[in-house]
Amino acid sequence: MGLKNMSLILGFLGFVFLQGLLVCTAYNVHHYSFIVKNTFFERLCSNKTMLTVNNGFPGPTIHVRKGDRAYVNVHNEASYGVTIHWHGVKQPRNPWSDGPENITQCPIKPGKNFTYEVIFSDEEGTLWWHAHSDWTRATVHGAIVILPEANTTYPFPEPAAEQILILGEWFKGDVKEIIDNATATGGDPTVSDAYAINGQPGFPNNCSNDTSYKLTVEYGKTYLLRLVNAVMNEEMFFGIAKHNFTVVAHDGAYIKPVTTSYIMITPGQTMDILLTANQSPSHYYMAATPFFDSNAPYDSTNTSAILEYTGNYTLPSSIPYPTLPNVTDQDAADNFTTRIRSLASAEHPINVPKNITTQIFIAVSVNQILCANASCGGPSGNRLAASLNNVSFVTPSIDILQAYYRSLTGVFGSDFPSQPPYIFNFTGDVGNNTLYPSQGTKARLINYGEAVEIVFQGTNVGNAENHPMHLHGFSFYLVGTGYGNFNATSSPSTYNLNDPPEVNTIGVPKNGWAAIRFFANNPGVWFMHCHLERHASWGMDTVLIVKNGTTAESSILPPPANLPTCS
Repeated sequence: MGLKNMSLILGFLGFVFLQGLLVCTAYNVHHYSFIVKNTFFERLCSNKTMLTVNNGFPGPTIHVRKGDRAYVNVHNEASYGVTIHWHGVKQPRNPWSDGPENITQCPIKPGKNFTYEVIFSDEEGTLWWHAHSDWTRATVHGAIVILPEANTTYPFPEPAAEQILILGEWFKGDVKEIIDNATATGGDPTVSDAYAINGQPGFPNNCSNDTSYKLTVEYGKTYLLRLVNAVMNEEMFFGIAKHNFTVVAHDGAYIKPVTTSYIMITPGQTMDILLTANQSPSHYYMAATPFFDSNAPYDSTNTSAILEYTGNYTLPSSIPYPTLPNVTDQDAADNFTTRIRSLASAEHPINVPKNITTQIFIAVSVNQILCANASCGGPSGNRLAASLNNVSFVTPSIDILQAYYRSLTGVFGSDFPSQPPYIFNFTGDVGNNTLYPSQGTKARLINYGEAVEIVFQGTNVGNAENHPMHLHGFSFYLVGTGYGNFNATSSPSTYNLNDPPEVNTIGVPKNGWAAIRFFANNPGVWFMHCHLERHASWGMDTVLIVKNGTTAESSILPPPANLPTCS
């Protein structure tokens, strides 16, 4: 998990004209080089080559302070195009470096390179980066550590040390071949063969005991664990045998401390956890197991690592293993997630929109596309699909940002609907009347400065399950969730507008709804999609375009000179 910082941190002093005053802004600049290439690995009694960054799985960690800037030169030595996304980094006015393939850029071609300018603003805590081309993020990912500004500190006692824990997956097969085959046949992609903690499946997986990741701690000290869920298609429970811990940050923002024996974390989310080594010195398992509330195929295995105390002691004959909720335990998932609240302190204030000026209601569904002669590999010989407001997203061959910025026609439509084409009993007996979506490349344009509310309504169409929805370019406030159909009259009365969590990825409950709010103060083209990778591949995506404001400071930055070409 080490990184090679390609230069010393350079002092940078900039001046911005703000509200008629000349304001001095200082930040550090960091430089990294990412080499994307195939690397040989052995896991689960077999071996393979797979795409990595700098030969690591996971890849290197980016270290910055709040408000810093990083330049990451990505060299593509793979045999196909790739892009990198800086998950949870708002990239103010800079969608050119956001990364989703054919949304804000075309892929970096084999043998070429592109330097991303990663602009940090008010994020603080743990985020992550990952490839954003097909399923390459399965092996191309790593953490981002954002420390407090210089001369400030955490809103909790300084930990003795910090450690990154990345939950991932191991596929014995070639991940690109897996999704390419599923795309060709229209069926479900093959599930992973194991989960992993920092790249190691651990006990009880075959040929994994001796290579388990180990975290060494000293009795009586408190450690900050930076946890990332890089898993492709499953939410995860995580816990440590005989230890409680305290969650203090979520998606790069501080929360009111939540002390618990387990967490539930969706793909795309990050959590900062304080662990006090207060048990008898010994070995203890850390473990992650899936939370899965669908009838779809999923990886039912467990992954583990070892919490190893320093000192002299006799190892137990059997290392304690944490007791985690059952794979389908929705109550356990809710009991954790509903406790999360923003810190909302004087030092870390929040700004929840109260007077909403743009409302969007989105039905979230898993669907099918009819295949002639029932020739596809999905249900009833059809092709599996997914949709938002009954539109299954089609990725264009020219990126939407370039098309929007240069006024190119025929690339996308600006008519993504603000509500479903018709209202039905979303979580009831839906029948087949919404099973077959339309297909298109549609975006929703929003005026700069609008106070936006989006309600995601899960549906019983196709195969109902929890959907982790992620919005690029913003953190937003999760102001409410519930089961059943959202009621525009009564449901808002349950909202938390005082200290809702400020996040970038949220779980829309199975057959339920989730409401988010944010100010559209970041001009650009921003992808919004389910972070279950199979659903994103099937079309559970759309694009929000925030138009420029009236000043240069509220408008998209000009494109970089070396932007990858689409030809």
